[in-house]
Amino acid sequence: MTPARPAPTTAAVTVVGIGADGWDGLPDASRTALREAEVLIGGPRQLNLVPPECAGERIAWPSPLRPAVAGLLAAHPGRRVAVLASGDPMFHGIGRALAEEADAIDVLPHPSSVSYAAARLGWPLEDVDVVTLVGRPTARLAAALHDGRRLLVLSADAATPGEVAELLRDRGFGTSRMRVLEQLGGAKEHASAETTADDWPDAQPPGDPLNIVAVECRRAPDALRLGAVPGLPDQAYEHDGQLTKRHIRAATLGALAPAPGELLWDIGGGSGSIAIEWMRTHPLCRAVTIERDPARAERITRNADRLGVPGLWVVTGSAPAVLAELPTPDAVFVGGGLTAPGLLDACWEKLPLGGRLVANTVTLESEALLADAYRRHGGELVRLAVAHAVPVGGFTGWRQAMPVTQWAVQKTLNTPSGADR
Repeated sequence: MTPARPAPTTAAVTVVGIGADGWDGLPDASRTALREAEVLIGGPRQLNLVPPECAGERIAWPSPLRPAVAGLLAAHPGRRVAVLASGDPMFHGIGRALAEEADAIDVLPHPSSVSYAAARLGWPLEDVDVVTLVGRPTARLAAALHDGRRLLVLSADAATPGEVAELLRDRGFGTSRMRVLEQLGGAKEHASAETTADDWPDAQPPGDPLNIVAVECRRAPDALRLGAVPGLPDQAYEHDGQLTKRHIRAATLGALAPAPGELLWDIGGGSGSIAIEWMRTHPLCRAVTIERDPARAERITRNADRLGVPGLWVVTGSAPAVLAELPTPDAVFVGGGLTAPGLLDACWEKLPLGGRLVANTVTLESEALLADAYRRHGGELVRLAVAHAVPVGGFTGWRQAMPVTQWAVQKTLNTPSGADR
C-alpha cells in the first residue's frame, strides 16, 4: 500500500513553459505572469530568455535540483513566484516536482520539443515512444528498442546523439535511421541529415546541447530478438548457471503480475532475470534484487544495463537480514535461499494487503517448506515441467529439465495468516 503523500507546505506558484523562441514565442498570459512575478526561478538558459522588463529577483536552480525544490520555494513566503521551464512543464519537466511541493501550481505550458519534433518529422505522436536521457543513463534506451518502432530521445547534452548511436550499434540496431533536431521552435532550429547509427561519425564535433534524437529502429537480422513480454531468450543474460530459465521465467512473471509503479523484491537474484523482466514490462515498474554473492551482484548490474533497466537496485547481502531496510513491496519473488530460517515468514509479514508472493524451488527440502506455506496461507501450489527436444543417436527425443515447484499467493483480508486452513 502506498503511503499518503505529506501535505505541501509552500505557497502557490506559476509555472511558465518557454521554448527556444524565447520571449517572442510566449502568449500574453505567460508574459503577464513573468512581469508580475516578484521571484523568477529557472535554469540559466531560461532566465536569459526573459527581458529586463521582468524585474523580479532571479534565482537559478542549484545542482542537484530535485532536493532543493521544497526549500527554495519555502524561502519566499507571500511573494509571487514564477518558475520557468522548458516547453511543457508537465512533460518530463519540473512541473512534477513543483506539484509535489507547492500548495498549488498554475501551469502555463508551451509546445514541448517533442511536439515540435513530431511535427517536423510528420510522425503521429501516439505512435512514438519518448525516452528521456536527461539525468538518466543512456542504457535505459535499450528497453525501448524494437524493430520498426520510432523513438524520440530527449538528450541530456550535445554528447547524447553520439552515445545513442554507440548504444544502437552495440545492441544490434546499427542500421537504425537517426536524425538530430536542435533548438526546435527557435531561430537557430536545425536538423541533421538522416544517417544510420553505423554511419554516425565518431569524430563528429558536438552540436547544440538543446536537441532531440529521432530514431527509426532497425534490428540487424543476426541480432538477438528481445520481445516486449516476459520470457526473454536465456542467451540475453550473462550467467553462471543460476538463471530462472525462459519458460519458467515467463510463468513466474505471469504469477507475479507486474503493474505500472509497483515494486518487486527479488530474493536470491542469481542473474537478475526476474527483476529485470519485471522492470521491462513498464517504465514505472521498480525492483530491488537481493543477492549474497558479490560476483553475481555485479553480474546482475551488467545484465540490467544491457537490457535497458539500469535503475534496478541491487543489494548485496542475505535475506531475511537485509529486508528490514527495504521499502514495502507490492510483490515478492523468492528464487533462492528458501531454507534460510524465517525467510518466508518475514516476506509474508512485510507484504501489504493485495501484495503477491511467488516462490520457486527444485529441491525436496524447499518444496516441503512451500507445501507448509500453502497449508497455512492458501494460494496455488503447482509443479512446472519443461522438456526440450534433443538428438538421440540419429533420432530426436525429449530431455526433461528438473521440475519446478511454485507457490503463488495474494495476501487478502480472507487469506489465512498462519493457522491451518
